[in-house]
Amino acid sequence: MTMHAATLSSPRLRRVLAVLADGRPHTTRDIVRRARVMAVSACVAELRTHGAVIDCVKQPATTHPGWVWRYTMTKGPET
Repeated sequence: MTMHAATLSSPRLRRVLAVLADGRPHTTRDIVRRARVMAVSACVAELRTHGAVIDCVKQPATTHPGWVWRYTMTKGPET
């Protein structure tokens, strides 16, 4: 299946890139708040189609029952 990813000039993807650019892990909630997006996994998938390497780790939450996903960009997209 082919993904129809937005271009890297998309304001939505630019905001997510700005959050992930520091190379540190960011939770889904952190990305939602800082980048003002809702579909974090979709944005990450779109960035990956442009060559970004973004790891996702599922970890037990420490403040509530359930899980937390942390995204870390180790290589930016190809421009």
